[in-house]
Amino acid sequence: MRRYSYFSTVPSLVLLSVAMATPLWPQDQDAEAEAEKLAKAAQDPIASIYSLPLQSNTNFGIGLHGRTEEVLNIQPVIPINAGPLNLINRSIAPVMYQPHTGEASGGTIGFGDLNHTVFLSPAKASTVTWGVGPSITLPTATDNALGTGKWSLGPSFIVVATPGRLVAGALVNNVWSFAGDSERQDVNSMLLQYFINYNLPKGWYLVTSPILTSNWKAEKGNRWFVPFGGGLGRLFKIGK
Repeated sequence: MRRYSYFSTVPSLVLLSVAMATPLWPQDQDAEAEAEKLAKAAQDPIASIYSLPLQSNTNFGIGLHGRTEEVLNIQPVIPINAGPLNLINRSIAPVMYQPHTGEASGGTIGFGDLNHTVFLSPAKASTVTWGVGPSITLPTATDNALGTGKWSLGPSFIVVATPGRLVAGALVNNVWSFAGDSERQDVNSMLLQYFINYNLPKGWYLVTSPILTSNWKAEKGNRWFVPFGGGLGRLFKIGK
């Protein structure tokens, strides 16, 4: 099955609250500086805040008939302070519409496989930070077309830089199957997500954060799924 995309739109929503008991910013900072710092924290996958990013991906050009795939990634982030280190729990729970790639119509809707990663990251704030830890994929898909049917495990690494108005970085993991449906193909797959956010005045920002995947078990000309695209967002307060 050939899975590739010419273009992907990636609108997103982030619901968050500040972690720990310490305020993220002094109270006397103006609203503009506060909005920029909050936006940068919300865009950092290993920041010390509880957050619930919802990222909607629309992928075009799927399969023989150029079908459209929809993937809503629900990505809760739960940090746990451990002295000089933070344990950042990050999950990706996809809700998917997968078109029948060999047909001009029809498809499958449901949940995909859940991926959970625990990053060990320095707690001290820095312009450049990193995280490393295990990543596990659970066979939670509601249909065979939406998942692998396998339990998979492997290493994950992330690096994030926050110079000026930018928040940029990359996350990569590779997992191998170790259990699951014996009739399904073994898993050896890589996920790479790079993200670039440029923060504008009044809480607005430009963003690109596509998720690239590679199935190393597939034939050479059929391994990669490479979307690209971008979006525009704005951070704002609701109530107090």
